[in-house]
Amino acid sequence: MVEGAVVGGTPVSAAKSRIVSAATALFGEHGVGGTSLQMIADAIGVTKAAVYHQFKTKDEIVIAVAQAELARVAAVLDSAVAQPDPMAAREVLLSGMVDLAIARRHLESALTSDPVLNRFFAQHEPFLTLMDRLYLVLLGEDSPDARLSGAMLTAAIGGAVMHPMLQGLDDAALRAQLLRLARRFLGLPG
Repeated sequence: MVEGAVVGGTPVSAAKSRIVSAATALFGEHGVGGTSLQMIADAIGVTKAAVYHQFKTKDEIVIAVAQAELARVAAVLDSAVAQPDPMAAREVLLSGMVDLAIARRHLESALTSDPVLNRFFAQHEPFLTLMDRLYLVLLGEDSPDARLSGAMLTAAIGGAVMHPMLQGLDDAALRAQLLRLARRFLGLPG
């Protein structure tokens, strides 16, 4: 996250950006529940009071991290939507989703299994709208079956990148295999 970036409609200051970046790394290493405000403060070399000055609660930091991640997904989706035809859009979206998951593989568990984040996402209209758009581009329709297929695919990609059996697999090999299997799942040429 960079200073001046917009998260949730609000520009992010350099201080908030440093906190969110440190929290993101710590959440990936220790999980949300295993990361304290003191750990975040220590990581950026400030007092816990300085962290509280920027964010009133840890939940606010968790939500800021989630919103930063959503912004990354939105950027990939926007690139896909800009494609000239639906097949090209699907390919750009699928490749972008796999690339994001691999790049953030240390964070996947924290982002997908934390109860605070799950409650936030379940009620966060921008997230729900983003997922509706994503599934529409990826699957070509918005139906209960399409939502289930989209949820299964995104869960499979997220689960695979963090699976202990694949930790030794290099990113390029993991990317190639995930794309091959995701295309097969979607019935796309491969």
